[in-house]
Amino acid sequence: MTYEDLQKTSNIAKSRIILNSSKTNTPHLGSCLSCTDILICLYFSILRIDPSKPKLEGRDRFILSKGHGAAALFQVLAMKGFYEDSLLENYGENGSIFAEHPPAPDYLPGIEAATGSLGHGLPIGLGMAVASRIKSLDYHVYVLLGDGECNEGSIWEAATMASAQSIENLTVIVDSNKWQATDRSSDLVGPTSLKNKWTSFGWHTIEIDGHDMREIKSSLTLRKKNKPVAIIANTIKGSGVSFMEDDNNWHYRIPNEKEVLKAFEELGVEL
Repeated sequence: MTYEDLQKTSNIAKSRIILNSSKTNTPHLGSCLSCTDILICLYFSILRIDPSKPKLEGRDRFILSKGHGAAALFQVLAMKGFYEDSLLENYGENGSIFAEHPPAPDYLPGIEAATGSLGHGLPIGLGMAVASRIKSLDYHVYVLLGDGECNEGSIWEAATMASAQSIENLTVIVDSNKWQATDRSSDLVGPTSLKNKWTSFGWHTIEIDGHDMREIKSSLTLRKKNKPVAIIANTIKGSGVSFMEDDNNWHYRIPNEKEVLKAFEELGVEL
C-alpha cells in the first residue's frame, strides 16, 4: 500500500469505529482513534500474518496492551479478513463474541492475548519474544501501550528483563496521547520524558508523529542488534475528527447521529 492508501484505509477504519460506538454505546472512542493509524500501518504494511492461518507458528505477534482500544483492533481485524463484518453488528450485546476488551486468544482469531488490565501486555509479549529464541523461530513481537499504562510497575519489570536479555525481536509502541482516564498524564504523574525513560532502561528509543504514515512505517521496521526498540508515538486523542481531538470527554462519550455524520464528513468517508 502507498502512504496515501494507508491513510485512506485508516480514515475508513476510524469511521467504522465511530459508527460502531454510536450504534452499540461503546466507549473509549478517543483512545481508539489515537491508535488507529498505527494499527492500520501494522496490519496492512508490516505484520507477517495470514488471516486464513491465524495460528501459524512463524507469524508475527501483535498485542494491544491498552485493551480499552479493542473497538479499533476489532475493526482492523475485520478489514484484514479475520472475520466477517456482520459479526460486529451486535458488538457489546449479550451473546456477542466482542466485548470492550480483547478476549482470550482461542476465543477470537487474530487476538494474541486477553488485555485490559493495564500493564500485562508487555510481559506477555516479552515471553513470546523469548519463546521465538528458544524455538529458533524468526518472528517479531509488537506491543502497543498507552502512555498512562506506563504508570504500571509490571511494564518496567518487563522492560528491564528485555534489555538484560538483549531481546531484539521486540518492539514497543507507546500511544502517547497525553491523557489518562480522568486527567492529563503530566498532571497525574508529573512531567516526564518517555523517550529518556525507555532509553534509561536500555532500549533503543525513538520519537515519532503517531499520525504520519511515513514515520510510523519507518519506525516499525527499525531493528537494533541486541536491543529491543521503543517507539514513542506522539498522538492526539480523538485523531481525525476536529470536535473530538484532544477532548477527554470522548473517553466515555457516545456520538449522536449528527456527530457521526459530521465525523464522516471530516474523514472524507461516505456513510
